[in-house]
Amino acid sequence: MGITRWFFEPGHTGAEFRARHMMVTYVRGQLKNVHGSLEVDPDDPEKARVEAVIDATRVYTGQEQRDAHLRSADFFDCDTHPEWTFTGTAVHQASPTEFEVTGDLTIRGTTRPVTFDVTYLGQWDTPWWEDGRDAGPRRRAGFTATTRLNRQDFGVSWNDVVDRGGVVVGDMIDVTVDVEAVLDKA
Repeated sequence: MGITRWFFEPGHTGAEFRARHMMVTYVRGQLKNVHGSLEVDPDDPEKARVEAVIDATRVYTGQEQRDAHLRSADFFDCDTHPEWTFTGTAVHQASPTEFEVTGDLTIRGTTRPVTFDVTYLGQWDTPWWEDGRDAGPRRRAGFTATTRLNRQDFGVSWNDVVDRGGVVVGDMIDVTVDVEAVLDKA
């Protein structure tokens, strides 16, 4: 079959994170406007290449004051580092639909290796709207990727203490990325 090239459709691709808050619950945030690409040979998926760029300036948690704090130098430092990037360096296929994708994740200008557990959700031919008309069908593929990372590894270190030695924000962050990739016709 050969190499296929896909692009992440930003309107249907997004990242979500959750962090422990006040020692008792989780706070979730969303990051939209995710762009990326995937090059893969279906006969040799372990040689796939993936790249993604996330617009950190558009973080959304449902509370504007918290969103502004996350964009500040205390957390994401969006004035200096408005984007996060991921560049895959290795792919391991665990089953027909399960993969481990390792790569370099950059947040706040700090790059660390991270491994995502990726589930391939399948493909489907769908409508494709251009200039008010259906120019489809276009082939779409879906993936969900999850990882857990320590925010301290990326210099995201702001915190405060609460009673009895607790903290406002936990260090371990769960990340989920939902990707809708569209086959590039070129």
